[in-house]
Amino acid sequence: MTTNDGGANSDRERIAVIPGDGIGQEVVPAAREVLEAVGPEFEFVAGEAGDAVRDKTGEALPDETRELAAGADATLFGAAGETAADVVLPLRNAVGSFANVRPARAYPGVDAPHPETDIVFVRENTQGVYSGHETDVAPGVTTLTRVITESASREISRYAFEYAAERGETVSHVTVAHKANVMRKTDGLFLETAEAVGAEYDVPYDDALMDALAMHLVQRPEDYDVVLCPNLAGDVLSDLAAGLVGGLGLLPSANVGREGGLFEPVHGSAPDIAGEGVANPAATMLSAALLLEHLGYDEAGQRVRSAVEGTLADGPHTPDLGGSATTRDVTDAVVARLE
Repeated sequence: MTTNDGGANSDRERIAVIPGDGIGQEVVPAAREVLEAVGPEFEFVAGEAGDAVRDKTGEALPDETRELAAGADATLFGAAGETAADVVLPLRNAVGSFANVRPARAYPGVDAPHPETDIVFVRENTQGVYSGHETDVAPGVTTLTRVITESASREISRYAFEYAAERGETVSHVTVAHKANVMRKTDGLFLETAEAVGAEYDVPYDDALMDALAMHLVQRPEDYDVVLCPNLAGDVLSDLAAGLVGGLGLLPSANVGREGGLFEPVHGSAPDIAGEGVANPAATMLSAALLLEHLGYDEAGQRVRSAVEGTLADGPHTPDLGGSATTRDVTDAVVARLE
């Protein structure tokens, strides 16, 4: 079911709002409040997806919700539970997403194992082992086909190097993650294409075997700036980086298409705390900042980021960060900073 509660002004940016399951029902409304506080005149349109919708209708992602995301200027999404594979991947496909951008940064006021961490993972979002080509070939025997193409590798590489170039002096290099010593054809093509694209930019780059990179990220995260990854590696390495900065509750993400985009926290539905009002909304609010910047509202995006960072520095903090604040307390604190 979708509901239009933002009017029909064609001049407004149309934002699809899909809370999903678990704490998505708490953190997405919090992020919407933040979007409303910074001023752009958005038209918010709500959609349903996830376990509860499947139980009610038989479909985890109704066609109308998929079409809502496909037609919106941007989509703010929360989380899905058991139906995540049936919701998240099709939603990313609906907005034409080819790049998954995951910043992992340590913030003042947060007890982070590596407070010097400031890394952006740029993950290819359409191929690899997440392409969905799995087959039962015999009883007890299954196969998974890993797909890597030159065109998709070139597109994600160009996005990563342009992203690094735009950050200017704040970025010293791009690191290409791969396992081309074993997956010689697939990751070999990914690495070869990334190196060819990198040669076109005035941005230093190197490459690293993804397993060794995982160790080096834990030992010396300050050595890395933008990390360009195939699909699965980007998923795993960015979650590893969450442990360096204080947890998944601090990681936003942007699923970027040529026009549309899907913006979501990296954390899942967290059923163990769902409904208790203590979920940390920071990652979803930071995802909203990425949404604003995607739409060209760079100043508003920076205002949101600064307000979230200030609240993380000074409190209040939710229990995952060692505090006792509620989602409502944190939301009020961030909105107060914006106002």
